[in-house]
Amino acid sequence: MDKKSSKKEKAKEKAMDEQAVEEINEMNAEKDVEVKEEKEVKEEATSEIPELTEEEKANEKVKELNDKYLRLSAEYDNYRRRTLKEKMELTKTAGEGILLGLLPVIDDLDRAMAHMDDAKDMEALKEGVKLIHTKFNDFLGQQGMKEIEAKDKDFDTDVHEAVTKIPAPTEEMKGKVIDCIEKGYTLHEKVVRFSKVVVGE
Repeated sequence: MDKKSSKKEKAKEKAMDEQAVEEINEMNAEKDVEVKEEKEVKEEATSEIPELTEEEKANEKVKELNDKYLRLSAEYDNYRRRTLKEKMELTKTAGEGILLGLLPVIDDLDRAMAHMDDAKDMEALKEGVKLIHTKFNDFLGQQGMKEIEAKDKDFDTDVHEAVTKIPAPTEEMKGKVIDCIEKGYTLHEKVVRFSKVVVGE
């Protein structure tokens, strides 16, 4: 009885093992089918995308370059507008510092004008006007503007403009500036106004 039952159990285990092997084989077979189907789908999908021709590739490149050009053009246009606006604003306020520097000189002139009619001491009035003149010239110097020396100097066409010529009073004054009709000025070594002079000949 024991031998028979043990044989039956062995047979039963064997049958179970065989069934398990079959199930595993079936699962593997199903997986293989799924993998194959996925591969076929991928191949179909890739085969559906046609290979671009040389002309189409060139057209794509042209589109890409055209897009880049349009972007750069727009950026440059924005930059140009911004700098133009900044220049206009700078031009409007460029003389602000100079005008502010002139205000103290104008204040001094206003005070001198207010006391001019009541002034009894003419020497003090003259001294006050001289101080204002000196203050103004100092301000011009701070801005880089200098007076061009003219009288008794050799006539120089780079800085002088001859208005007329007159006979020189002495031999040494020939070719020299005898009189300055209008002062000339340089701004940072550049002539901004020529001295109008009378030259001896």
